[in-house]
Amino acid sequence: MRRYLALWAEMLRICWRRAPGATAALFGLCALSIAAAAGIALSLRAVIDGSVHGALGTAVVGACGVAVSHGATAVFQATIVDLYLLLADETDLELRPRIYGWIAGIEGLDHLERTDFLDRLEGARNNTWRLCTSLWDVVLAVQAALKLGATLLVLGTVSPWLLFLLPFAALPLWFDHRGKQAVVDTETATAEVFRLQRHLFQLGTRADSGKDIRVAGAGEEIARRQAAAWDEAAHLRYRARVRAAWWKFGGWAVFACGFAGGLALVVYGAAHGNATAGDVVMAVTVASGLRQTVQAVVGSTANTLGTRTAIESYFWLRDYAAAETARTTGAALAPARLDKGIAFDHVSYRYPGTDRLALDDVSIHIPAGTVVAVVGEYGSGKTTLVKLLAKFYRPDTGRITLDGVDLADLDTAHWRSRISAAFQDFGRLETTFAEGVGLGDLPHLTDRERITRAIRDADASTLVERLPQGLDTQLGRELGGVDLSEGQWQRVALARSVMRDDPLLFVLDEPTASLDAPSEHAIFERQMSRARRLADHTGAITVIVSHRFSTVTGADLILVLDGGRLVESGTHAELSAVDGGRYADLYGIQEAAYND
Repeated sequence: MRRYLALWAEMLRICWRRAPGATAALFGLCALSIAAAAGIALSLRAVIDGSVHGALGTAVVGACGVAVSHGATAVFQATIVDLYLLLADETDLELRPRIYGWIAGIEGLDHLERTDFLDRLEGARNNTWRLCTSLWDVVLAVQAALKLGATLLVLGTVSPWLLFLLPFAALPLWFDHRGKQAVVDTETATAEVFRLQRHLFQLGTRADSGKDIRVAGAGEEIARRQAAAWDEAAHLRYRARVRAAWWKFGGWAVFACGFAGGLALVVYGAAHGNATAGDVVMAVTVASGLRQTVQAVVGSTANTLGTRTAIESYFWLRDYAAAETARTTGAALAPARLDKGIAFDHVSYRYPGTDRLALDDVSIHIPAGTVVAVVGEYGSGKTTLVKLLAKFYRPDTGRITLDGVDLADLDTAHWRSRISAAFQDFGRLETTFAEGVGLGDLPHLTDRERITRAIRDADASTLVERLPQGLDTQLGRELGGVDLSEGQWQRVALARSVMRDDPLLFVLDEPTASLDAPSEHAIFERQMSRARRLADHTGAITVIVSHRFSTVTGADLILVLDGGRLVESGTHAELSAVDGGRYADLYGIQEAAYND
């Protein structure tokens, strides 16, 4: 509970800082609304008693009080809703960037890849609005509770017995809480299935996947699976809401019994001269309004409970981001130049939730200035090795050192500022062409000379010339720009990867998988030349991951991975000479396939 109170206190400070007038007005109107509710009841009694006893002045004053209180209540409630939305927006403007900053600032990739993390991440990312409204749901719940208390005190002036309506008024809250908890638990349990149906829906409605689906005739099957996942999640959530409805019905049924009993007591008292006609009318009117007041308390409390998933997801993301930052960020800086190189010392890594090691006891020293190629079949651990070098993951056992310093001890942001990389699962950044390249070296985002040079190194100059606005052409259909082919998007990614002038690590992870053979050859010629220049300039190590063995023959060192283990290492000539060796077999198979 302390964490909730601390969060709401922080949100209140945000509101006060961003909109102090609206914050003060909302609290003031909540208090006035409570007074107006009591004013309606008391004024109504004055109208009836004044009319019965011939006190015209009392009746007129009471009538004016009823009119003013009703009018004020309507105005107050409408204004409260407007201020509620305004302040929620103000909070959202501050909390949403904070949440996205945590997501983007986490150094590793677990929170973007693990299923259990994705469920929580979705709760934090998609429920920001509910998080921002939680404070004011609490305030409105307190206001409704105070209004309920004021209503009961007014009833107590008619008969002390009517104060026993208080526990009956509390029962719907408890019953509703039980029902709401069932809904929250079910939403959490079905988060993965719900995410699956949304993915299938997007798969069937996006242009990039639409071609494959239509050629395969898989549209009906995708729709069937999406509907099945939707039905499963919706059915479980429907059943939870039905249970919640029955809980709510039980609470209101008990309240109705108490409500009827209280009115019976008032009528009985009036019949025996213990209450005036005004008391009876006031009691009936106020008791009738009591249901609405209790319903307001229940509704506000239910809204507060409904934000629990969003709040818990927020707490999880905040704590996880803080823990990851404390765990992964070292203080040492990467050197200006590599002297010794990079060493893997009995490194093993297993992806969470899997049984097989992606890398298994890998040990190798890569001298500074080396062009190293990593080869192997699919799933052999090539990309995992690259991601460990970039500190996307941490080894489960062993360590990776840079000139003798453990990567875990390096400041991650500084180390990554000395890396250039083109990944096989490259991002399609829907910016202008120039920005899509310049983002590879953020301090030089607007440096047209450097951007043009990077485009030339990626053999993408002809592509730019064909675009309607050249470097200023917007990319991506969603923003009304030009939609590139897969190979063209890869050229943009390649250009982005060569923006930095002084990396210590240059990674090419299947950089030409979407390109034709002539383009691939031209680009690798350029990148090999760049790798040699970087080796002379900073002692940089270039890592090439490729399935095409023709692109790795010029490497200084070739690492052969199989099932996560390093089974061979050496130059092309050395490995080709090993009779029955893994590299020699794979190279021979691929060479024969190309010759055929």
